[in-house]
Amino acid sequence: MNKNIITAVLGVCCAVTAAGRTEAEIDSCVNDLLGRMTLAEKVGQLNQRSGFGYADEMVGLVRSGGVGSILNETDPETVNKLQRDAVEKSRLGIPLVFARDVVHGFKTIFPIPLGQAASFNPALVEEGARIAADEASSVGIRWTFSPMVDVSRDPRWGRIAESFGEDTYLSSVLGVAMVKGYQGDDLTKPNTMAACAKHFAGYGASESGRDYNTTWIPEIQLRETYLPPFKAASDAGAATFMCSFNDINGIPSSGNRHLLRDILRDEWGFDGMVVSDWGSLDQMIPHGFSRDRRHAAMQGVNAGVDMDMESYAYCAHLEDLVSKGEVSEAAVDSLVANVLRLKYRLGLFENPYVDIKTSKRFYADASLDAARRAVEESAILLKNNGALPIDNSKVRKIAVVGPMADARHDQVGTWVFDFEKERSVTPLDALKDMYGEKNIIYAPGLEYSRQNDTKGFAAAVKAAREADLVLCFGGEEAVLSGEAHCRVDLTLPGAQSALLRELKATGKPVVLVVQAGRSLALADDAALADATVFCFHGGTMTGPALANLLSGEVNFSGRCPVSFPRMSGQVPIYYNRKNTGRPAADMTLINDIPLEAGQTSTGCTSYYLDAGDGALFPFGYGLSYTTFAYSDPVISSSEIAPDGSLTVSCTVSNTGSREGSDVAQLYVRDHIGSLVRPVRELRGFEKVTLKPGESRVVTFTLRPDDLAFYNTPTTRVVEPGEFSVWISPDSQSGNPAKFNVVDQPSVAANN
Repeated sequence: MNKNIITAVLGVCCAVTAAGRTEAEIDSCVNDLLGRMTLAEKVGQLNQRSGFGYADEMVGLVRSGGVGSILNETDPETVNKLQRDAVEKSRLGIPLVFARDVVHGFKTIFPIPLGQAASFNPALVEEGARIAADEASSVGIRWTFSPMVDVSRDPRWGRIAESFGEDTYLSSVLGVAMVKGYQGDDLTKPNTMAACAKHFAGYGASESGRDYNTTWIPEIQLRETYLPPFKAASDAGAATFMCSFNDINGIPSSGNRHLLRDILRDEWGFDGMVVSDWGSLDQMIPHGFSRDRRHAAMQGVNAGVDMDMESYAYCAHLEDLVSKGEVSEAAVDSLVANVLRLKYRLGLFENPYVDIKTSKRFYADASLDAARRAVEESAILLKNNGALPIDNSKVRKIAVVGPMADARHDQVGTWVFDFEKERSVTPLDALKDMYGEKNIIYAPGLEYSRQNDTKGFAAAVKAAREADLVLCFGGEEAVLSGEAHCRVDLTLPGAQSALLRELKATGKPVVLVVQAGRSLALADDAALADATVFCFHGGTMTGPALANLLSGEVNFSGRCPVSFPRMSGQVPIYYNRKNTGRPAADMTLINDIPLEAGQTSTGCTSYYLDAGDGALFPFGYGLSYTTFAYSDPVISSSEIAPDGSLTVSCTVSNTGSREGSDVAQLYVRDHIGSLVRPVRELRGFEKVTLKPGESRVVTFTLRPDDLAFYNTPTTRVVEPGEFSVWISPDSQSGNPAKFNVVDQPSVAANN
């Protein structure tokens, strides 16, 4: 994997230690504390409970050392009272670590991670995580269950919203950026949070895109596609990992010793803490892997799950398992050590309490500005027949239509528990502010995205006829994506497509703006619109950002982090596929087949009769209000040796009349391999901002490791032969340069 960006993003994050303590000193403290703990106190440290206020049951657990972590407690006064019970009223004074799902913001909500991925901007992702950490830590949250670095190729899966998309390299780079944003360069600072790389592993490959479903992934593919983002997060110093819900090759991840010990601990050297997902130890019973909760507890310990989140398996059975010799106390000690080490690294022993005077640091002007910029950089212009930017010389009245135009709740997206609806600024708010309320005609047509009742269509059509331009805000409500919210039909829900057809029939120019938690099948809808904008749920500042983009005050620069299918039946769909023996060619689509045509008359190549081949909008694609030209790539050498490297350069030029940013993307292909290789693989990218007429040379360094692949589960190799390399604006365009690898160096499996 190309290290150009990952190394830069890592910065000093790799060496995070507790301020004033070396790692050796932390280990000494951990060992000393372990030596003074009873078995019951050890088991307590492995127990994570959801908070329910300052209640007698929780207070009793804390004072007896029966709980090591509390999640979902967000009142700083309660946090301090419970922490005081742990530090000052328990026998050993071990602090609690308070945790929360802070996935794309705490109070100031940023775009969903899939939206942030569309920015192709690691610095922006890091800034969003830093702001989230500052806000959440101000109420005592010092551990977040983020980033989710599951490579996700199936938009039916609701949790694709939490991912960075379909590409392994992009997911690795942005996962590292988020880790650094949460943890900073000193994890003991009270405004940081411990990151948690999740879900380990293969969760994004859930069969049929159904949440919690089984996965069957050959280990070579696991190591090629799904594990590298986790390895990058581990190398970046991610303090914790979380098990996935799914079974992988028949073994639930929470009981998977091969994943948690052989790979994570032994190969990668991870010395942080591993937490189960919510109840995932207990869920090994319906999986059919555990006989009962007692058996699940034993399997979790043996696999290496350090903390049990809400299964109650360890607290119920671990003492008995040790007393009967079925689990060794040494095995328990190793888990407890990882929990204590996290608390020392967070500086909780020295600084356990929330500073009430500076708590609730929410909605700073700089934070809101960053959230707005994040939406501006992540929104994607998919189509534009001249309807955008809004031409003030021609447009006096604007009809604002659609269920997502004023959706304060739904625009923030999935998996946000602490946002305040009244702080959301919607597109309708922002457009009224920008153009004046008297120039905006608002008639939603549909009150919510799933609505099929068309009673509001007449008012929407009337508004369109009275206006010079129609802005139709469609998409999905927040609840239609995220965990356990999977969809088979990826078209716009409800009667939205019917509304769009009626608006188009007015003859007025129509701009479709989609806000959603996944890529959708928009072929028919985009064909009706004069311009199409896609904005993955954008959070608090969605409205001002979209107003700036639609008006042309800000130029579009977002690019597709996932492939957009033409039809739902194409999924899973992703750009870095492998070729077939009969690639698509000379396609005859279903409506062009003559009656009683012969079986072989359509050519016998690999495509769909009704959808053709390929995505509607490919990975990396996005338009701008200006145009860019790419020269053919120039390579420094036609050969690369095991100990050498080559540079690949390309001149990117702004050939339009406006300043704009484009994402120059580096792709490679190994043409002949002992295992079939993908048609393209992303190995680098750079966002380039250019004035009209300006050009810039973009240069990437390509090393043998960037060309390596697993030919066995434990060996990565670079095989000699011909390669192609592109620098292009998306995964489908551009002309390649050719070079040859002249030797076959082996690369260690953990590189």
